[in-house]
Amino acid sequence: MKTFEIDTPFGPANAHLNHAAEPRAALVLGHGAGGGVQAKDLVAVVHVAHSVGLSVALVEQPYRVAGRRSPAPAHQLDTAWTAAIDHLVAGELRDLSLVVGGRSSGARVACRTAEAVGAVGVLCLAFPLQPPRRSGAKPAQSRLPELDAVTVPTLVVQGSRDPFGIPPANKRRTVVQVAGDHSLRTDLAAVSEAVREWLLRIVL
Repeated sequence: MKTFEIDTPFGPANAHLNHAAEPRAALVLGHGAGGGVQAKDLVAVVHVAHSVGLSVALVEQPYRVAGRRSPAPAHQLDTAWTAAIDHLVAGELRDLSLVVGGRSSGARVACRTAEAVGAVGVLCLAFPLQPPRRSGAKPAQSRLPELDAVTVPTLVVQGSRDPFGIPPANKRRTVVQVAGDHSLRTDLAAVSEAVREWLLRIVL
């Protein structure tokens, strides 16, 4: 895997690229809010996507590169992500159909920017549909509009016990429930198989 720095308006991002010998498409993934690109579900998806002929890049947001754990505001995340993808598709991933995605917060960023970057599909691992209600607080606002705004085929892989809930499927959105919670660590084989089947439908 090749790692290199990409300049963005909010500081340098890192890209970790696993290039296929004869790529049929590209997959670019973002990480969760408090975690990094080493998350087990992301690593599993990198392996399965590469095994079916995709070049895969993991993008590490500038706040993580700078050593901060608290995520940047949404507009900064989206801007940095878009800048990183623009760099990749102008260089290492040139002329490849683009699938974008990520886990949790990274999935939200991918949904919000899918149209802007020209993605042909969106892969969401543990989409944080609605934050669990805190004692005495009003219910948090659902993030379903971010998913509904995506106009290309979408796969959501969600733990059956995810405290953030399970998004509904629709004609463009496939939702696969696997054993486990928001971490998706319980059954990585099921996560990998769901992603493999969907990717092969999207990029063939």
